[in-house]
Amino acid sequence: DRYGGFRVVRAQKNRYGSTNEAAIFEMDEQGLRIVKNPSAELLAERRNLDGSIVLATMEGARPLLVEIQALVNPTNFGYPKRTASGFDLNRLNLLVAVLEKRTKLKLADKDIYVNVVGGLKLNDPAADLAVAMAIASASAGRSLDEGAVVFGEIGLGGEVRSATNWHARIKEAKKLGFTYAIAPKVHKDKFIKGVGDMRQALIDYLQ
Repeated sequence: DRYGGFRVVRAQKNRYGSTNEAAIFEMDEQGLRIVKNPSAELLAERRNLDGSIVLATMEGARPLLVEIQALVNPTNFGYPKRTASGFDLNRLNLLVAVLEKRTKLKLADKDIYVNVVGGLKLNDPAADLAVAMAIASASAGRSLDEGAVVFGEIGLGGEVRSATNWHARIKEAKKLGFTYAIAPKVHKDKFIKGVGDMRQALIDYLQ
């Protein structure tokens, strides 16, 4: 798959191992080169501004840290615009609806833009919490602590649900110097500051 300047190579068949393995390459003037530390490269130019959240995600069996950016502006039209790059637009609309219903955020008259930095395309349910917190952060004009990473799936009730491969996610975050993860409370680890629902995450970490 081609994601911006990156190429992700997956095994469709593997007689001797898992097909969940993925290798990440980057094209430069000398051709394709393997990216040994893709998380570090994806976060190299990040600035800790409102609307910016670091997501601990998975690309196959590989943990990866990526930046989620959100921009929230008053709409100039009768119908607010919702745009997503690297994230499913239907999922974005669902998360906006849950944010409005389960928190005090007023987004009905706001244009909302979400971007996954680096051109990556996410297919990870545990990206929900990072996207929701990026939108809330941009709306409130408050940035998240730069030592935090985020992951967790969000249900229609606003609950934060468990994530697969959570040990690998926090191991990658520790490797890059992050100090804690805002993640589902069902995962028990000293590195995790557990949250049970989306409203708790916003109140505790974006106030």
